[in-house]
Amino acid sequence: MTSYVEGSPVKALIVEDSAVETMILSAILRKFHCEITTAKNGKEAVEMFLEGKKFDIIFCDKDMPVMSGPEAIEKIPVLGEIHVKIVGVSVGENAQEAFMRVGADEFLPKPMELDVVGAIIQEVIKKKNNDHCLSLAKSPR
Repeated sequence: MTSYVEGSPVKALIVEDSAVETMILSAILRKFHCEITTAKNGKEAVEMFLEGKKFDIIFCDKDMPVMSGPEAIEKIPVLGEIHVKIVGVSVGENAQEAFMRVGADEFLPKPMELDVVGAIIQEVIKKKNNDHCLSLAKSPR
């Protein structure tokens, strides 16, 4: 059963230039009640962070026009986003190495499987719930 802080679903960013791939991953993420935002390339994703948008998880393709996934992932922690879970996704050879080298937390080959994505979302939900409980415990009564 999916659980999350009431009123605070997992905020997912899909960075993908393929409309079909975006549609498929969006359908998977909706099954886990995620709030979904999309970007067509790494530059759009970086601009979202520059605008102050916050996400719990990013699913980022490797090869895109304007700015690749690994290029974007390299910039995001520099923008102060160190708590977002970054998942690189690709069909290309050496993609996993490229993503892990720039700091991705995980890599998933395409096509992604529902149960694997679900397990990652459950990790994010658990972290959000733990963070929420810790902040309640620390707040003055």
